[in-house]
Amino acid sequence: MNLLWCLIGVVLGTAVGVLPGLGSAMAVAMLVPVTFKLDPTGAFIMFAGVYFGGQFGGATTAILLNTPGQSSSLVTAFEGYQMARRGRAAQALATAVIGSFLSSIAAVALVSFFAPSLVDLAVNFGPAEYFALAVFAFLATSAVVSGDALRGLASLGIGLALAVVGIDEQSGATRLAFGSPQLLDGISIVVITVGLLAIGEVLHVASTAGKRPATGTIESGRPWMSRDDLRRSWRPWIRGTAVGLPFGAIPAGGSEIPTFLSYGAEKRLAARRGSSEFGSGAIEGVAGPEAANNATVATSLVPLLGLGLPTSATAAIMLGAFQQYGIQPGPLLFTEEADLVWALLASLFVGSVMLLVLNLPFAPIWAKLLKIPNNYLYAGIVVFATLGVYAAKSSLTDVILMYCIGFLGLLLRRFDFPIAPVLIGAILGPLAESELRRAMAISQGEIGILFDSPIALGLYGIILAALVIKVVGTLRARTTRQREDRKAGV
Repeated sequence: MNLLWCLIGVVLGTAVGVLPGLGSAMAVAMLVPVTFKLDPTGAFIMFAGVYFGGQFGGATTAILLNTPGQSSSLVTAFEGYQMARRGRAAQALATAVIGSFLSSIAAVALVSFFAPSLVDLAVNFGPAEYFALAVFAFLATSAVVSGDALRGLASLGIGLALAVVGIDEQSGATRLAFGSPQLLDGISIVVITVGLLAIGEVLHVASTAGKRPATGTIESGRPWMSRDDLRRSWRPWIRGTAVGLPFGAIPAGGSEIPTFLSYGAEKRLAARRGSSEFGSGAIEGVAGPEAANNATVATSLVPLLGLGLPTSATAAIMLGAFQQYGIQPGPLLFTEEADLVWALLASLFVGSVMLLVLNLPFAPIWAKLLKIPNNYLYAGIVVFATLGVYAAKSSLTDVILMYCIGFLGLLLRRFDFPIAPVLIGAILGPLAESELRRAMAISQGEIGILFDSPIALGLYGIILAALVIKVVGTLRARTTRQREDRKAGV
C-alpha cells in the first residue's frame, strides 16, 4: 500500500508541477483533510511524493512554454525555452529529468547517513547569516547572471520594489500601494512570475510579429540526449547537486537561491571556456539549476524532521499535518517515530525511480506540444496563465496586476534588461528585510552583529573577492585595449 501511495503522490505532484500557478504546496494542502483516515506513514509518503513530483514537473512548462510550474523552475526557463525554440526540447526535458533524479538520489543518501550533522548546520544559521546569504544571492545574480552589472542592479531594484508593495507587517505602514486597497496585501510571487515570464514573452512575441511568421512552429527535434549532450551535462549535474544540498537544510533557504547560483556558476565557466551558448539555449543552464533545485527537496526534510522548522511552503503544510496526527517533529523524532522517518526516507528513493520512469520516456511526447502553431500556442498560454492566477485567490486584481507586470516584462526585454534579478529580488527581498530587522532588534541597533559570524564573514569575503576580481579584470582589459590602440596609432 505504501508503494501505491508513493505512486499516487508522484503522479499528482508531476501533474500539479506542470500546471502554472498551482504548486506542490496547494496539492498537499488539499490532500491533508483527505488523508486523515490513512496511516501516518502512508500519508506522509504520499505528501513527499507530491513534493518530489512537483519539483520534477515544474520544469516541463518552463522549458516548453517559458512558464515555470514552480518558482524553483524559474531559472530552467532561461535556457530551456531557448533550447526548445532551437528544436532541442526533448534534450532539455531529458537533462532536467536525469539531473533531478541523480541529485535526488544523492540528497536522500546524504540525509540518510548525515542527518544529525545537517541539523547542526541548520542550527548555526541566524538572522545575520540569512541576510548575508540574501546579499550574496542579490549581487551574484545581478553581476554574474546578467553580465551587465549596472542593468542587473537596476533590474534587482525593480524586483525589490515589487517585493515591498503592501502593508509592512512590523510597523503597519503602507508602502507603494498608491492609495489602492487592493495592493495592501502585496503582490503574489505567482503573479510576478507568470506576468514577467509568460505574459511578458507573449507580448514580446506579439510586438515582433512582423519579423517572424505568425503561424510558425517550433520543431520538437530528435528525442533523447546525444553523447555530446551527456558530456556537457554530467559536470553541471554534479556541481548543481553540490550547490543545492546545503540550502535545503538551511531554514528559509529555499530552492530558488541555489538555482540562480548554479546558473551563474555555469555561465561563468562557459565564458571561461570560450564556448558559451548561454542566452541561446545552453544545456548546462538546464542541467545545473535542475540538479540544484531537486537536491534541496530531500535535505529540506532535515530541518522539518529534526528541528520542526519548515524551509518551504510545502514543508510548512507537512509540519501542520504532523501536528494533526499528534506527532511533534524535533531531535527525538528519529528515535520516537523511527518507523515513520525511515519509511519516509526510503520512499524518496523509490519515488525518485518512479519519477524517472514516468518522465523520461515522455520527454519526446511533451516536446510535441511545440508543434502547435505559435498563434494558438501563445493564445493558450495567455488563457492558462489567466486562469491559474485567478484560481489562486479568485482575485480579478491579481489578473490585472499580472498583465501590468507582463507589460513591464515586455519593456525589460525591449531594452535588454535581465529578467533574473527582478525575480530574485521579488523572492528574496522579504527574507532579507525580515532577517535584517531581526538582527537589528537582537543587537538593539548595533550594526556590528551583521559581521559577528564566521559564516556571514565568509559570504561577505566571497562577495568582496568577486568584486575585486571583477574590477581587476576590467582594468586589465582596459589597459590592454589602450596598449593595442597605441600600437595601432604608431
